Order: sequence, then structure tokens, then C-alpha cells
Amino acid sequence: MNRLLLVTLFGCTSLISIAQKHTLSGYIKDASSGEALIGATLFIKEANAGAVANAYGFYSITVPSASYTVIYSFVGFEKIEKQITLESDQRIDIELRVEATQLSEVVVSAKEDPLGKVQSTEMSTQELDIRTIRKIPAFLGEVDVIKALQTLPGISTVGEGASGYNSRGGSVGQNLILLDEAPVYNSSHMLGFFSVFNPDAVIDTKLYKGAIPAQFGGRLSSILDVRMKEGNSKKFETTGGIGTIFSRLAFEGPILKNKGSFIVAARRSYIDVLARPFVKVLKDGGALNFYDLTAKANYNFSERDRIYLSGYFGRDNFLFSKDQGFSWGNETATVRWNHLFNRKLFSNITGVYSEYSYKLQFGDDDRNKFKWNSAITNYILKPSMTYFINSNNELSFGGEAIYYYFIPANTMGVTNGEARNLSLAKKYNLETSLYASNIQHLGSKVSLEYGLRFSQFRAYGPDTIYNYNDTIPGIRRVPKSFSVYKSGQMISQFNNLQPRFSAKFQINEVSSLKGSYNRMVQYLHLISNTTASNPLDVWTPTSNNILPEIGDQYALGYFRTIGKNHGWEASVESYFRTTQNQVDYIPGADLLINKFLEGDLLSGKGRAYGLEFYLHKKTGRLNGWVSYTLAKTELQVNGINNRDWYPTRYDQRHNLKVTAFYEINKRWSASANFAFMSGTPATFPTSRYYENGILIPYDAYNSRNNVRVPAYHRLDVSLRLEGKREKKGKVRKNHDYWVFSIYNVYARQNPFSIYFAQDDKRVPPGQPIQSYAKQVSIIGSMVPSFSYNFTF
Repeated sequence: MNRLLLVTLFGCTSLISIAQKHTLSGYIKDASSGEALIGATLFIKEANAGAVANAYGFYSITVPSASYTVIYSFVGFEKIEKQITLESDQRIDIELRVEATQLSEVVVSAKEDPLGKVQSTEMSTQELDIRTIRKIPAFLGEVDVIKALQTLPGISTVGEGASGYNSRGGSVGQNLILLDEAPVYNSSHMLGFFSVFNPDAVIDTKLYKGAIPAQFGGRLSSILDVRMKEGNSKKFETTGGIGTIFSRLAFEGPILKNKGSFIVAARRSYIDVLARPFVKVLKDGGALNFYDLTAKANYNFSERDRIYLSGYFGRDNFLFSKDQGFSWGNETATVRWNHLFNRKLFSNITGVYSEYSYKLQFGDDDRNKFKWNSAITNYILKPSMTYFINSNNELSFGGEAIYYYFIPANTMGVTNGEARNLSLAKKYNLETSLYASNIQHLGSKVSLEYGLRFSQFRAYGPDTIYNYNDTIPGIRRVPKSFSVYKSGQMISQFNNLQPRFSAKFQINEVSSLKGSYNRMVQYLHLISNTTASNPLDVWTPTSNNILPEIGDQYALGYFRTIGKNHGWEASVESYFRTTQNQVDYIPGADLLINKFLEGDLLSGKGRAYGLEFYLHKKTGRLNGWVSYTLAKTELQVNGINNRDWYPTRYDQRHNLKVTAFYEINKRWSASANFAFMSGTPATFPTSRYYENGILIPYDAYNSRNNVRVPAYHRLDVSLRLEGKREKKGKVRKNHDYWVFSIYNVYARQNPFSIYFAQDDKRVPPGQPIQSYAKQVSIIGSMVPSFSYNFTF
């Protein structure tokens, strides 16, 4: 339908026909389960315009009034082509069906459409759907989201048994990990061997290494956005698995068919259960296990309103008796309200509770014991809005308020019956932010995404704040004065603007050039001086002595698809990041239960730069990807290494990953994963002295990370056997499969750390005592495993 506009120009009056615009919107879902298809696309042929479904499956596009052919698609699902006449705003909800070739899950493909990465403004992002993650060989055959991400360019780890991941030269503490928008402060079970994410409850993972949208903030290096399944709104379904080390079970179904759904998923390891009859420590009350419970429910109250509730509770227990050992765990709860104001304006309001806590205790009687509890708790409110202005502009804006409650150490020690309270003062902080961003298409060649985030961080009393002497750099500082603040009194305030910008130039249909810049600010600091992050590392907030870390990252990349059907995807990205106020520590720093911790910390400058290469074959019987990263990460801190630049503990020059999948036949498939990484830096002593016949090595030159451990490399393989699809000529409703895997096929003893020991036995009498280096390997042998998985 056209509108007639009366125009008078130079004394002449005429009627001009103007095409009226209307909005097509709705939700795109999986026909079999009712799950939102995050990232599904629609394309309008005649208008040569399209849209992408958001994290809730919602899409909106505004085009002139006319008759159109609209194509709805999602990789692995059958396309739907509809003829519509758009004479008014319309809402069309679409359900896509899984392609027949995808039912056996033998073809691994990218989650997005073939040209999605080439034609979107996004760069420095990685997505893996759960079907792909399930096929990557994993330790003891257990599917792991974090380990799967480590096969991608720019993502690394310092070795087996290390928690979390490192992104583009950042530390583990510089990554924000979100589970349904709730921050997870420790993403690992079993000291890093498994992640806290139950694969039966996860539907989507998206990692931002750069070009981070304005809606995210709080960390320097990356954002990992993990989304939980909503639950099957069509039918009840049970999914589970029995593995070598733990088992899992999930149950999902409709609350009211097509109106609401739920999912509950649980896991527990059972090493301690199996070993208890044979191990005295476990018989006497010891424990060696982890468990977690994940749950989510949603309900559609109207065509415009949907409520989501989700939660996670997990814990690890390493107890040497019922009174000795340590444990740690996460708790999260999220409530979200989606509201559709009109066809163009979509809103979401999120409330979050998150807590990470750990405790350590030892002592076998009431006269001699020690107990230590610590926690960080968040309460978050986050409203966000998306306004689909037209097919060329998508505006997002919102805010976030985070209240932090720190318990650094709630500690009691008892010696010979005398109790001593060693607890540290609690800390209270408030972080608030506002943001706005826009995705804009300037013709068919150029697209932009630009935005701005403003953040404010405040510290409140009650607390005692110390001011430290500026003595010789690298030497422990001592307090020279202190100030006492009352409850609710503001102690300090920091304000920061964080601009974000990215641009894409479409060279042709199959190739594009992209660039980005983003500034990130981090107000929380993970303090660790161990080889890898561990559960007892300290989180501490920005204060008058610890300034917020600020990072500026620049990235440039080339993206293209290859082949007639765009079956290959390739990209090359370069990045350069500088950081201010990056925290390090003095030699011999006391980081645990230290009232004057800030006196042991130093801050300086950081820089990280590198090249990332990625080649992905997405279709065919043989598919997979190769990623290679050439990178360097350094720090410069006054008081360390004579103020010269030195590599960080997680610096890796070369990082090569090869991941392959092969469909042998309809029932058998194989996969393999090879990893090679340069050795990470370590600090070795440069001198030594003797004390009472004991050799004590030390660093005489205040150097840091002055050598590298040997390179890390490993090969993993797995075989997958699908259960029979037919029984007595009928298609089975149930689905099951076996996974047989071997981790570390050629039994490589990869170095985790190297330490020095005194050699007393091999020294002739009268000769000086000698020392030798000893390598610690977490896994030094081949590890076979199997698991049985089922759905009914």
C-alpha cells in the first residue's frame, strides 16, 4: 500500500507516491522441542534484506509494503519459504524441523548460515553449538564446553589441571563467564579437568575475544555467554549418560503444552563411592567428588510476555577426613522477563544472584584446628531494550547495577586450645553502568556497529583503608596511615567511558574485511601467584591502592568462504591490546589471609599482540577445523625484572589445534584432536645459598619468567557408535550411543611445572650439595574411557 503525499515545489503542486513501511516480526523455534533457535535467519528475496533471531529467538525487520518471498533457515534444519503480502505489521512465528540427514548427528556444521560470518559486522567471536561440542574427544570421554573452546584460535590454557582458559594473552581472571547472564567465578570441577556446564542443559555458547558489544563489560579479555536449554515444550524427554568418572541425568518437558517448559539436569562423580571399600580415608569420612544441579523453567503468559527462571548449584569436595580438606562451589539464580512493547521494541529485564564460596579446614581435634571460609556474592539488575528501527538500523540500550559483597577470609585458628580470630574485614562495592549501541548498514558494502558504555564503581564502608609508604620498588610496602569509614559511607569512586566500534567492508559475496576497537574496564582482580588458577585464589575489588585495569584492543581481519556451496570457511585476524594498571605481585608475596595484601601488590603496563588463522571445513563425511595462533604477551612493572618487559605466565608463542570428524557409516563415526603449544614461561632461580646444610635456591636478579618449560603436545581420539534406529522394522523412539575415547594417545608427559630439589645421595663426601630440576606432569599416560548416552 502506498501513501500519496501532496508536494508544492516552485509553485507547482503534484502528488508523489511513497511506499509505506511495515514490520514483520516473530519467533523462530525448533519444531520438535519448542526451543528458541538462537541466530536463525530470515531473508526477504525481493528486498535483498534479512534479520537474525536474538538470544530468545525473536526477529524483526521493517520493509516497504509489498508482496514478498520470505525464507526462514537455520543450519541443520529444513528451510521454510513463505509468500506474504505485507500491508500491515505482521507477527509470524515459525517452527523449523530438523533435516533428515541431521537426525543421526554425523555431520558437523557451523551454527550460523554459510555466509553469516562473512556478511555480519561481528569479528573476534566464536560459536559452538552443543552438537559439535559433543563430538570433540574429551578427557575420560566427558563432554566439556571449556575444553571445546580451547580448540579455537586465540584460546589457550597453561596445561592439564588448569581452571578456565586464557584469551588473547589475558589471564583466567580477565574472562567474564556468564551462565544465563549470571557470572560464574570458577568454571571448573576437579581442579580444572571438567567444566561446571552440564552438556545436557546447554544449548548455545558464544565467545567474544574482541569487538565486544557495549552491553557487556567488567573484564578485559573476553566474554563467554553460555545459554541454557529452555526445556521441551512439546513432550517429556529424559537424557543422560553413564561414564567412567561420573553420570548425569536430565528430565525436561512442558508445563503446559506450547505455553511453558522446564528442564532439570544433575551430575555426580562417583570415584569416592567406588573406592570407599578399599580406601581407609574414604571409609573414615573423607570425600573426593563433585556434583551439580542445573534447572530452568519458562512460561508464556501472553503473546507479549514470557518469564524465565534458571539456576545452578554445584560443589567440589576434597576431604581427607570429615574434618579436614577443602571444598568450593558456585550458586546462581536468574529471573528474566521478556516483554514485546510492539513489533519493533523488544525488552528484557534480568535479575541475578551469584555466589562463589570456598572453605579450607584441617586439624584432628578441638585443641588444634584451623577453619577458613571465603565468598564473593553478587546481586544484579539488568534492563535491556532492542529497537529495530528499520532494516538498516538496530538500536540496543540499557543498564546494569551490580552489588558486590566480599568475605575475603572468615578465619579461626586454635592452637593448644587457644583460639585466635584471623578474619579479614568484609568489603562492599557497587558497580553501575549504562550503554547504547547501534548496528547500521550503509548500503550493501559497509556495515558499522558502534556504541558507548559508561561505568561507575564505588566502595562503601564499614572498612579500614590503609595508605602505604612508597619504598624501593619490588619490596613489601608497609602502612603509613589509615582511615576508618562507617557503614554506608563512600570510600572511593571511579568513572570510566568505554567506546566500542567495529566495521565491515564487503569485498564481494564471499569475502569481507573487518576492523574493530574496544575499551574494557575491569574493577575486580584475581590475585594468584601459582602456575594455574586454583579454587583458593583471591578476588579483590578496586580500591584506593588498586586501580581499575583498563584495556584497549584493536583488531583487523579478513574473512571468506570457499567452494561452490560455501563448504569451507577461512579467516585471518590480527590483534593488539594494551593494558593499564595490570596487577602483579612482589617476590615472596603473601596472598592468603593477609590484612595488608595491597602492600604486596604492584601494577604496571601490559601488551598482547598476535595473528590468528582459522580454516573450517563444515560439510561432508570428513570435516573439522585447523586453528593456529602466533602471539606474544608481556608486562612491564616497576619493581619486577629491573622494569624491563617480561612474558606473562600464560604467554605462548605458538598454538596449533587440529580437530577432525569422520563419518565411517550411518552408525560409526570417528573424531580426533591434536594440540601443540609452546612451553609457557617459568621463574627459575639464578643463585643459591646454604642454611644448616640445606640448599636454598633464589633469584638474585629479581627476574620474572626467565625460562620456558618444554612444549606441550597431545593427541586424543574417539569412536562413536550410534544405537540402531530401527527395531523389527519400526523406527525407535529412543536414541542412544556409545563413545569410546583415548586421551593422550602416545602417553606424552607434558610439563605442568618444574621445581628444584636437593640431591643429597649423589654428592661425594666433602663436595658441595647439588640440586636438580624435576618436572611435574599431571597426566603422563594414555587414558582410555567410555560412556553410554541415551535419550527417551
